[in-house]
Amino acid sequence: MNAIAQAVDTMPRARLFNAYLQEARSEILRYLRSPGFLLPTLLFPTVFYLMFGVLLGHGSGGQQARYMLAAYSTFGVMAPGLFGFGVSLALERDGGLLTLKRALPMPPAAYLVGKMAMAMLVAAVIASLLLSLALFVAHVPLTASQVLRLFALEVAGVLPFCALGFLLGTIIKGQGAPGLVNMIYLPMAFLSGLWFPLSIMPKFLQQLAPVWPSHHLNQLALSAVGMPHAGSDLVHAVVLCAFTVVCLWLAVRRLRRIG
Repeated sequence: MNAIAQAVDTMPRARLFNAYLQEARSEILRYLRSPGFLLPTLLFPTVFYLMFGVLLGHGSGGQQARYMLAAYSTFGVMAPGLFGFGVSLALERDGGLLTLKRALPMPPAAYLVGKMAMAMLVAAVIASLLLSLALFVAHVPLTASQVLRLFALEVAGVLPFCALGFLLGTIIKGQGAPGLVNMIYLPMAFLSGLWFPLSIMPKFLQQLAPVWPSHHLNQLALSAVGMPHAGSDLVHAVVLCAFTVVCLWLAVRRLRRIG
């Protein structure tokens, strides 16, 4: 392992950059060739938005479609981070792929950067699909700055869920990973007010909402599309950054310990 670390340390910058690029490319190609991951990740938020935001919300003057655009954008970008990172890491740890990667003369962070690039690309596709439905089917009146702000927010907003998925992938075992991640993914979406406004939920559930990163991302998304939202944008952004850093730190620490 020391010889590999020395080889990476002495690697020219061009080769180092190419190692990151090739790892990101292989991750993206691997998931593009995996319809079992890609289709549900893309279809769930778009079909739900089409049903509940566009078809059922056509009589609300575009307000329901605008509200649901923020909510389902947040719901959509949670999946690539949690499943693309958490489930795949758990399966690859069990299968020994991580051990093989460590034996290769490549930067250790390239594996993680590749998965993040894949998750951000899928988040960009989801945000584009939902924005297209909002603009061209539901005719939600959004300005160019609102469109760009929501798109950039959702692409970057996948990172806290990558960090959470990374941490979960170091804790759970491969075979049980999909079920366990679903047990976190779906309740977190519900309790963050992504499917129903928090105002109609019991008081104690409203008070618990700030615990979830999806709540903070959803408030930022509501702000981006010009809808009423709770709290300060700066506070939500700081909470998401802090959540990401803490999850990454815990995951790296655990991965170094257990392999």
